[in-house]
Amino acid sequence: MNNALEVRWHGRGGQGAKTAALLLAELAYEAGRKAQGFPEYGPERMGAPITAYTRVSDAAIRTHSNVYEPDLVAVLDETLLGTVDVTRGLKDGGRVVVNTPSTSAQAALLLGLPESRVVAVDASGIAKGELGKPIPNVPLLAAVVRASGLLPRDEFLAALREAAAHKFASKPGVVDANVRAAERAYEEAVHGE
Repeated sequence: MNNALEVRWHGRGGQGAKTAALLLAELAYEAGRKAQGFPEYGPERMGAPITAYTRVSDAAIRTHSNVYEPDLVAVLDETLLGTVDVTRGLKDGGRVVVNTPSTSAQAALLLGLPESRVVAVDASGIAKGELGKPIPNVPLLAAVVRASGLLPRDEFLAALREAAAHKFASKPGVVDANVRAAERAYEEAVHGE
């Protein structure tokens, strides 16, 4: 794949990992790229660990399997760091974006990675503050977009607003809250140097 990005999402049922994976693919597609977004189905239930995937490329995507060697891993629930090998297959130089109130240095220590490869953002805290619910998917999506460089900030926020407006047409307050949460997360996503 040309100029490709492969993302593996780790979360728990109900946190929006599937939605984030699909939304990233939708935003990339709307920006003129080829994209796939899909969950890995199994015995998912509320609170159980789940995995989802996103692929983005300038060329046609002919791979139709899970992402085994991601460029980027997004972790929606930091409690998974002790139970799931989230860095499995991570490419050399790949990055991990973690939803945590901790610093990137603290998250890097848990992951056994250099701090420069870890991005920390308190996506749940941001979501709670902006949406009233600690659903971390949209704020973490913003941190993933920033860490990957997939879309410039303003282009990402405009595309997110448009996508959210379709989904929540009857709830404009939800659209505004999600965009505010994404904007905060984009700015607050901190990685080690």
